[in-house]
Amino acid sequence: MKNHKNFILSSISDVLNDAVSASAGVNSGIETYPLCDYIMQSVFLKMTGFQEQKMKCICWELATNDYEYRRMLLANDDKLGECSSYRDKNNMYKRLIEQICNYNSDFKVANIDKREIRKSTIESIEQIFSKTNLLIWGQVTFNEYENIWNSIEEKHFANENNSLFTEVNNGVSLKKIYDNHLYKHRNRIAHNTLAYQQNLPTLKTLTNENYKFENYFLWFAILILIDKIFIELYKIYLDAVKDN
Repeated sequence: MKNHKNFILSSISDVLNDAVSASAGVNSGIETYPLCDYIMQSVFLKMTGFQEQKMKCICWELATNDYEYRRMLLANDDKLGECSSYRDKNNMYKRLIEQICNYNSDFKVANIDKREIRKSTIESIEQIFSKTNLLIWGQVTFNEYENIWNSIEEKHFANENNSLFTEVNNGVSLKKIYDNHLYKHRNRIAHNTLAYQQNLPTLKTLTNENYKFENYFLWFAILILIDKIFIELYKIYLDAVKDN
């Protein structure tokens, strides 16, 4: 259980730090630009895998302390999935909140410091990529990420309706970005569907308004945001279990 706890409380940004360290000795000249997409794909896949395993570890921790939940899990009544899709993560988010409420009926999602979570997510991206090859290679997409992320507010995630991301009709929707861009790209890389597909986007794709969401820096920020939400809730869960 201790190994699970340490892993769950560890930051997904450690994966990004490893990638930055590994590429630190590479020049930033134009001849090194082909490395950018290869490194970004690799670290993105490692981060999504990291988060999937963390979701499963949280699930196992809940089942260890709640025998009824364990029965549901083993009977497959609770559809855990691969913990990679937004639906899977949102279900895990709801389960974790339910378990906290079982121990502390006064708990409200509003209790977590969403302002700090958003702020620390931005700081993580800035600190990790500052003055690195990865930022030099992807300066344009980094600027686009900043423009998009500036429109993300606390109301867009972890709200009282027990949804990880808030449904948004107008404006930037984290859920739509996750479903339509981040998750689809995760599947393309994980199953190597790019092997038989056109490697470069068509002009029609490039002119699409939503193409700006095909952005590794944006996806990294979303994965870090999710990670910070779950770490915060898991800490609250541990305290609730200990108090009872």
